Amino acid sequence: MTEEIHDNVPSRQRKRFPGISSRAYEHPADRSALVALRKLTGFDTVFKALSGLLPERSLRLLFLSDSVRVSEAQFAHLHTLLLDACYVLDLEKVPSMYVTQDPRPNAMCIGLDEPIIVVTTGLVELLDEEEMRAVVGHEVGHALSGHSVYRTILLFLTNLALKVAWIPLGNVAIMAIVTALREWFRKSELSADRAGLLVGQDLKASMRGLMKIAGGNHLHEMNVDAFLEQAEEYEAGGDLRDSVLKILNILPRTHPFTTVRAAELKKWAESRDYQRIMDGHYPRRDEDKETSVADSFRESATHYADTVRTSKDPLLKLVGDLAGGAGDLGGKLRDRFTGGTAGPKTPPNGEAAEGQA
Repeated sequence: MTEEIHDNVPSRQRKRFPGISSRAYEHPADRSALVALRKLTGFDTVFKALSGLLPERSLRLLFLSDSVRVSEAQFAHLHTLLLDACYVLDLEKVPSMYVTQDPRPNAMCIGLDEPIIVVTTGLVELLDEEEMRAVVGHEVGHALSGHSVYRTILLFLTNLALKVAWIPLGNVAIMAIVTALREWFRKSELSADRAGLLVGQDLKASMRGLMKIAGGNHLHEMNVDAFLEQAEEYEAGGDLRDSVLKILNILPRTHPFTTVRAAELKKWAESRDYQRIMDGHYPRRDEDKETSVADSFRESATHYADTVRTSKDPLLKLVGDLAGGAGDLGGKLRDRFTGGTAGPKTPPNGEAAEGQA
């Protein structure tokens, strides 16, 4: 890294994380979904085939010819943010970055051999400097985690699925992999949000950015606490029918819902894991080879168990009840589907059941 990167940090003091491994900020669900994806029948074959066939050179030429490459001469403020993010996360090779004309606020990290970061004009115009710092850090986090490879394959397969939609079996096979890739990518966004916070080290800026992505450039009309309350209401509200609808709503998306991302990031920012990283205690890249796969599985399993145990979602609460051996399955299913509460059953003769007052 050059001294230029160090010279372009904000005036406020922020910490740097030399040699940090992506394991430090990766969400357990990200790793679990990636493991499940790799186990999907046919994925290995598709991955190996596409790794050699995808037109990555064409992709690079497309952005080079029809977008603006970020540099000292073009979008210099974004260039500074990019160098800074790579400095903080200690990413030695700075990815190429492009601004593309699109009114929709979006950013992505793609590429097989070398990651490319792309941000839209809609996003550049929407966010202030510190909000954009978190976004650039988010994308650099994707690059450090190696997410760009799977993201590129997802884009290619999504387009392919549209072209072969008239072939029933072919489309079904592709969509199975696309669905699994989307599930993983949604989880990987939670990891990258954490990377963005490590780069910006300003939770308020991260929250503002997510609120703007959800509601536009009207911060004076929005409130962080009220925004997070939406996430809690979304998680806890309704009955099993709503739980099913949530699943159907999220399936076509590559990103989690914005309120959910905000709630997840705030929870992590208040955790002991985040504080340990800020104190300089985090896994290093040079230790990655010694990492136990079994330990990663256990961590992911523990995360999902805790999620089921603490979730207010009706479906996950039912799963928790069943796992705990809860009785009256029929009554619980009825209540979850109707949103009602089962009262005590009274014997036909009207007398109180034994053990009841």
